[in-house]
Amino acid sequence: MAAYLELYYQNKLKERVEAAKALLESCRVCPHHCGINRLAGETGKCRTARQAVVSSYGPHYGEEAPLVGKHGSGTIFFTNCNLRCRFCQNYSISQLGEGEEASREEIAGMMLTLQAKGCHNINLVSPTHVVPQILEAVEIAAKMGVHLPLVYNSGGYDSMETLKILDGIIDIYMPDMKYSDEKTAREFSGVADYPSINRLAVKEMHRQVGDLQINEEGIATRGLLVRHLVLPNNLSGTREIVHFLAREISQNTYLNVMAQYHPCYEALQIPQLARGIFRHEFLEAAQLAHEDGLNRLDRARPVIVRLA
Repeated sequence: MAAYLELYYQNKLKERVEAAKALLESCRVCPHHCGINRLAGETGKCRTARQAVVSSYGPHYGEEAPLVGKHGSGTIFFTNCNLRCRFCQNYSISQLGEGEEASREEIAGMMLTLQAKGCHNINLVSPTHVVPQILEAVEIAAKMGVHLPLVYNSGGYDSMETLKILDGIIDIYMPDMKYSDEKTAREFSGVADYPSINRLAVKEMHRQVGDLQINEEGIATRGLLVRHLVLPNNLSGTREIVHFLAREISQNTYLNVMAQYHPCYEALQIPQLARGIFRHEFLEAAQLAHEDGLNRLDRARPVIVRLA
């Protein structure tokens, strides 16, 4: 049973919805704490007011193997982001605002449609800045019979206050761990405190759901799955990140060391980011994970890297 259904059957889900909505009035949904009134239509760093904006939704077969299974991961791509990644491969959605406003009823309908298509989960992509709107939709969807696990697929810049509201609602947390260095985080994503906030968030996520659990059919049902994109010139700080996961989270952490970086958006104008990664850079990153005892590495994606 999906985690949120227990709260729903106990008539406690609405309390979480109201707690999340209260964060919008002087917005502190994410670590930016913009302080604007999104309920009144104001916008802050995420450029999203009262209504969530959705770019697209549907079964997705490019996610990690335990999410995809036979019938796909049921993704809902939320528009905008609380980060400013200058190399974002989905920049038309995250930075340029491609998408349409969607009401809570419409988002609940998307969830119902994904379930009807046979998807194994509801994968909330870039949910950080629209948690209150998502929870409003989940409450409606639960009434309509939605029972799929929820995947919180975030950039990893999440606030503790919001994550605590999500405790007992989210089944699978899938955060990025982008950087281990503050200067790099500030230069390429606009947030100097990313490493410290990110580590606190990942700790809280793991406290809530533990290591990733996979059923006999190979489908993830609950737990933490971490993504780490290998950037050129060791900009992502892989050594420090895998060391943190192994020592402070769990050596049983399911980790996707991602090799698909290629220059997008503003990256071609940034010398350190203006090329794809070399084969040896990816292999070194994977080796570092193994050396720290992290052996649950995702193998769903092909490794396409330049030879060097």
